Amino acid sequence: QMQLVESGGGLVQAGGSLRLSCAASGRTFTNFAMGWFRQAPGKERVIVAAISHSGAAAYYPDTVKGRFTISRDNAKNTVYLQMNSLRPEDTAVYYCAAVLGGVHTTARPYDYWGQGTQVTVSS
Repeated sequence: QMQLVESGGGLVQAGGSLRLSCAASGRTFTNFAMGWFRQAPGKERVIVAAISHSGAAAYYPDTVKGRFTISRDNAKNTVYLQMNSLRPEDTAVYYCAAVLGGVHTTARPYDYWGQGTQVTVSS
């Protein structure tokens, strides 16, 4: 089993920034690609960023490209999501997830999930 614990969510004004962290334990971190997803009330869970096991490759959907940056520190077993120029539509619960092997851009392949952290962007 892998445990994932997110932190860093909160309330921020539109145009502001937040940095989310996700600490992993229990499995060999470098065997896993990592993803950040979000889910707003009444909507499906969607990806906002993903990163390969080495950190060499990253994926962003158009909705966040140029505003969000995913990174990982394999020495600390931690993945980060830097969110800039936040918008009210970014308001959601943000989840960290791990998938064995390569990057996936949908939720189903991911093996492990954190408990989520709330991000609220006020207008």
